[in-house]
Amino acid sequence: MSVVLSIEDVGPCRKQLKVEVPSPVVEAETQRVVEEFQRSARLPGFRQGKVPAGLIMSKYQEDIEKEVVERLLPRFWRQAEAEKELDPLLPPSVDEVDFQAGQALTFLASVEVRPEIDLGDIETFDLPDMEVVPTPEDLERAIEDMRRAVAEWVDTDRAAAQGDLVVGKLVLLADDEETAPEPQEVRFEVGDQQVWEELSLEVTGKSAGQSGEFERRQGEGEDQKSQRFEIMVETVQERDLPDLNDELAAKVGQFATVAELEDDIRQRLQQAKEVDRKQKRERALLDQLSERHPVELPAGVVDQEIEGMLQEYAQSLAGSGVDLESAGMDWQALADQVRPQAERRVHARLLLDAVAKQTGAELDEDEFERTLSAIARAQKSSTASVRQELDRTGRLANLREQMRREKALQSLMGEMPDESEEEIDSKSEGA
Repeated sequence: MSVVLSIEDVGPCRKQLKVEVPSPVVEAETQRVVEEFQRSARLPGFRQGKVPAGLIMSKYQEDIEKEVVERLLPRFWRQAEAEKELDPLLPPSVDEVDFQAGQALTFLASVEVRPEIDLGDIETFDLPDMEVVPTPEDLERAIEDMRRAVAEWVDTDRAAAQGDLVVGKLVLLADDEETAPEPQEVRFEVGDQQVWEELSLEVTGKSAGQSGEFERRQGEGEDQKSQRFEIMVETVQERDLPDLNDELAAKVGQFATVAELEDDIRQRLQQAKEVDRKQKRERALLDQLSERHPVELPAGVVDQEIEGMLQEYAQSLAGSGVDLESAGMDWQALADQVRPQAERRVHARLLLDAVAKQTGAELDEDEFERTLSAIARAQKSSTASVRQELDRTGRLANLREQMRREKALQSLMGEMPDESEEEIDSKSEGA
């Protein structure tokens, strides 16, 4: 007996079903719920468990009907989903629940479904190639960066320049001196990308004891705001770069010689180049795959991806000490900004799912267990604990899907996955 009264398309990848729960099922479930309420109900004049069913129904009718609906809807949605062989991408949204005593229960369920994808050419791709062996210039730059990272700051009498450290006081210039804030102690590297460009430009060429003013503008058009600041330079410091010798090698990594240090840096550079090469080739393949297979994307899935990206960004800001409530973030503008990236992600996932299905890129249980064990080692935990936590947060199935897509991607690239610890960590975070 069909439980689906009707089904219709209400969007490019969205279907709406009217589902019926037969009245005998509703009556039986209602009776079970009433009996459960009877066993626990405490009403004046009645012993516990002896309150008449009719009284229970009249007193707790709203709660009973809510419990019946919460039990029956998931069960009959799954039955409707199987009956119509749907492949939903998100849980359904349910409305118009019609529950009347003695009658069948009906409800409308709208759900995002997987679009039909007819794969074309998935064998030929023009992938970039690049050298992964570090050049002498690469090694020289890396060693210089390492020396800069461990260098000590020392005072200098000369004017500030790119890369110098400036310590001073920054004050917002207000029209009303009584409302002007107190000077703020600042310490920054000239030219650092995290530092206001106007601030770096203003202190360039200034020595200790000098000051200057600059204007900082934010926003565009009518929303543009302008503020003036004064910066008072107190000290200018430069890096005292250590000599490249065995002593430095021992200090930065317990290497016996400079040669050992250089070998280690060379290996790390090559590993970084190999990761960069792999990522660029994967991006190129996915871009070409998407261009060949345009798909009308399920809007709800894209919106969910945007929401997830914004949540990650918000957590990153909060972790950096940003007060999100007072930051005045325009989340709608940010959502519009990341939408193209979210659409690319969703498009790629749908295509890789189709590739996995067509090529039979299935994930066996041994592979999955090895990944769980690797995640557990990286987190210094047990495999059972990792599995339990992923399952509790609903990420276990996501991890399986992610691994299946990665397997499909590697098959398109003609490569076998070779996972680093960083990639295993990313799986545990992205699951």
